[in-house]
Amino acid sequence: MLLPVQQRLMNTVGENIRLARLRRDLSAAQVAERAGISRTTLYKVEIGEGGVAIGTYLKVLFALNLEQDLLKLAGDDPFGRTLQDIKLVTRERASKIRKSP
Repeated sequence: MLLPVQQRLMNTVGENIRLARLRRDLSAAQVAERAGISRTTLYKVEIGEGGVAIGTYLKVLFALNLEQDLLKLAGDDPFGRTLQDIKLVTRERASKIRKSP
């Protein structure tokens, strides 16, 4: 079960996929056939149902020639890069003092 904020995000993703299909003037049956899924599963994708496997979303994106959009996920990660940069800052160690015998 998804949190409400996650479900809203999935709904938006599904709506974007549906709009992409309509802009291409493709029927649900055509996209489902090209993706190798049922029309019912495509409907679930287009409403953003959380139980649909990500592989199914990928099949639909391929059918719509939008597979490159998946590569944009987490591509620009300013928060992660900031955390990485913080970890890269190292302290200089004091030099070892040798005692002569």
